[in-house]
Parts: sequence; structure tokens; C-alpha cells
Amino acid sequence: MSRAAVLMLENGRVFRGHSVGPTTESIGEVVFNTGLSGYQEVLSDPSYAGQIIVMTAPQIGNTGINAEDQEGQGLHCAGLVMREASPISSNWRSEISLQDYLEEHQRPGIDGIDTRALTRALRDEGVMRGAISTDVDDLEALLARIKASPSMEGLDLASQVSCESIYTWQDPTPDAFAQPEQPSEEFEVVAYDFGVKRNLLRQLRHAGCRVTVVPGNTPAKEVLARKPHGIFLSNGPGDPAAVGPAIEAVRELVASGTPIFGVCLGHQILALAMGAKTYKLPFGHHGGNHPVMDL
Repeated sequence: MSRAAVLMLENGRVFRGHSVGPTTESIGEVVFNTGLSGYQEVLSDPSYAGQIIVMTAPQIGNTGINAEDQEGQGLHCAGLVMREASPISSNWRSEISLQDYLEEHQRPGIDGIDTRALTRALRDEGVMRGAISTDVDDLEALLARIKASPSMEGLDLASQVSCESIYTWQDPTPDAFAQPEQPSEEFEVVAYDFGVKRNLLRQLRHAGCRVTVVPGNTPAKEVLARKPHGIFLSNGPGDPAAVGPAIEAVRELVASGTPIFGVCLGHQILALAMGAKTYKLPFGHHGGNHPVMDL
């Protein structure tokens, strides 16, 4: 029999369900993801550090977990919320089940939740802190722990998920994502790692780039000494305004005239370096199904 568990929000609302994976308690910012597939890529994306992920697709885990689909080293998210955790994993690439994956990385999950009601609550009131816990008898104490946890605003999480030393990305593209013959490495690109997803590095390599990955706090002069053709600013978690050393470095890199490009947190850091300001939206749209209008 599965153990009873709760997801509690900082506004005091409680969603009751069943524990999936380890019974450890976890507190984080509760966000929803509208992707219909790719739950492993979402869970292993370092951009979700410190966040409890609500998957809006009704069943999660049915294709299992495999090593090739990892977007980062380990799991950085705080937990996983599901309508239903699939009791089986059936796919030719599956190596372990989602439940075993959560156990291995000691990240709690909960299912049996009305994720539509939860998503509406987060949409209407904005993302908020919350907790997954199997301590279902003392909810007042749990709420106190949630309110004592740090807010995402002003939190530098990028430094926690960045690499510790410089390396060159040379991992081959998995067979499942085989692309045309690998082009020659025509361009030298330095990638700042604020929580970079592996697929971004794969795509740069397939575009003909030799990719050198550097920690997020690397000074500009060290990057410029490599004379790169371009500088890539990666995705990552947390508040971009809290990543002070990176903002200063990018300001120097912009002044050098070297082409700079990025995604997600990297774009926000670039904007801050150019004098813009950032602010936190009530909720972000996490997922692969963003509407696009062709203008």
C-alpha cells in the first residue's frame, strides 16, 4: 500500500495524495509544466533547481527513464506532483522506472492530486512556495516550515548548479537522436554554464561549433583570452539579478564586441548587463507547447 502524502501551499491549501519514491520531505517553489511528454528532461533540467514541478499531463512515468535523456547531472528539482504515476514503464529505451529514479536521487513525488485544480490555483494566485510531505498529521508545523523557507526572488541558484571547472563538450549525440554527419568544428564557442541543458551543447556541436563550457563565475578576461567566435549564455534557475559576477562579466564581454547569444536565464543576464531590469512574473509558462504567432 502506498503511503499517504500531502502537497501544501504557502497559502494553506492542502492537496492530499500518495507518496511516490522516497518519503523524504521537500520544500520549494511550486510551478506547473504543460508538456505532454519529456518528463525526464524536465526533471533533470538544472533550470528547475529549488522547484516542485506539477506535470499537467494526466499520467507520468509510462515510458520509464534512460541515461541518454538526462539534461543534467542528477536531479536538481525539489519534487514532482502528478495526477497518476504510471505503475508500469514500457518503452524499448527504458532502463529504470520513474519511482526508482526518484528513489535513487532522493526526490519525493506525490500522485493522486487534482492537477487541474492545482494548476488553476497557481495560474490565478501565482506560483508560491510549497512542500511535499508524508507528515500528514501536523499541517500547522508543515506550513510554518514552508513560510520559513527562502523565496525565489533574490536567490542565486545558478552558482549551485554550474560546473566546477572548464571542460570541452565532446559527448556524442545518442543514437536515438542521430543527425546527419557531424560537421567540422568551424567555430569556437565558449558556453557559460548557469545550469546548461545538455541538448543545447549537442545542438551547438551539430551547428559546427567546438564548445568549451566554463563555470558561471568565470571572469570576462579568461573567456576573451580564448578568442572565441561567440559566447553562449545558458539557461539556469533562480533570480538573474542575484547572479552579480556574471552580470559584470557579460558587461565586459559586450564591450569587447564579441558576439553573444543565449537562452532563458542567459538572456536575462544579458539584459541586466545592458542596463535593463528584470522582474518576476506571477507564473512562467513551462512546457514545449508555447503558442506562436507568425507576424
